Amino acid sequence: MTLTVLPETMSRELKLRCIGCDAALPPTLIYRCPDCGGILEVVRQKPEGRGWLRADFVADDITLGEGGTPFRELRPGLLHAGFRGRLLVKDETRNPSGSFKDRLVAAALSQAIALGATGIVSASSGNAGAAAACYAANAGIPAIVVCPDTTPRGKLAQIVAYGAALEQVPGHYGNAFEHARRLCAETGYANLTTTYLNPYGVDALRLIGQELHEQMEGVGPDWIAIPTSSGPLVKGVFQGFMDRAGKVPRLIAAQSEGCAPIARAFRDKKIDVDGWENPKTIASGISDPLLGYPEEGSLTLSLVRASKGVAHAVGDADIRTAMIDLAHKAGLFCEPTGAASLAAARDLFMKGTIGSTDTVVCIVTGHGFKDFAAWT
Repeated sequence: MTLTVLPETMSRELKLRCIGCDAALPPTLIYRCPDCGGILEVVRQKPEGRGWLRADFVADDITLGEGGTPFRELRPGLLHAGFRGRLLVKDETRNPSGSFKDRLVAAALSQAIALGATGIVSASSGNAGAAAACYAANAGIPAIVVCPDTTPRGKLAQIVAYGAALEQVPGHYGNAFEHARRLCAETGYANLTTTYLNPYGVDALRLIGQELHEQMEGVGPDWIAIPTSSGPLVKGVFQGFMDRAGKVPRLIAAQSEGCAPIARAFRDKKIDVDGWENPKTIASGISDPLLGYPEEGSLTLSLVRASKGVAHAVGDADIRTAMIDLAHKAGLFCEPTGAASLAAARDLFMKGTIGSTDTVVCIVTGHGFKDFAAWT
């Protein structure tokens, strides 16, 4: 295998920083702080005279054209008949494997191969595994994907189609997370699990915040609704707007009532998030109970609060209705997880949190082919 060569812009003064204890570490395949066990984030020199580019994070021989996804305005009535503001959607279903996870995986894989990885492992509820399998196939390296046994068949079919080794484990996503960590220890493969575990993948998500800022022509919306599991996408939107504008719109971390550890902590005015027992929801992409790593949810919650936003859970029936309405009234075919953003925004409007003339952006994270069963 030929090692990926990172452009100078990707490697310039790159280092890792522990969010917990502020320790500085060299860029290696490490996933938690060795001193305190804290979450790691990437620190890199910002390019002079321009914003971030995909090439700052993803090598030329790894990219499949992820990012730069469509942004369009929908009829305001799709939010609610009484809504008189603007409703816009960021359509992440247009990424190569059909979800926003391609953004993380492309960056994480670029760095992993440059650091000498000979294979990858990904714990996934489906979309991250499909992305990992897709990009590993293109790069010519082996991939092992670990999924809960409840993962939708459409996502499993993608993983197998791309040639990855699929391992299914009983129970919730946290079990897949732990099994993937054991596999990495046994094989020496890089861990591309797309929670906050891989800092290089999370760092690249700042591009989605930057894209939204540019697509809004520098005029930030009042709200951005984001389907949320552990929350790297929340961090990406937050960082991207801070990079470009120095301030962030109010963020909505949208969860399902059947698995809502972050929304529960927000409701209860807690700082720390606790794991969720017995997750059950049709929105498989956000069915992460955070058992074993609740500090990831706590980080996301802190970002939501810093934006003066909310973490909000909605029922599966509302998610399903939003999914159907996006297809029937906007021509946007998504899985249940992707529609959680619209479902949460609708509920917050009816509760009076979102104003009648506000501007609302909903991020739709995954394509409808991921979960055909949700449509039957």
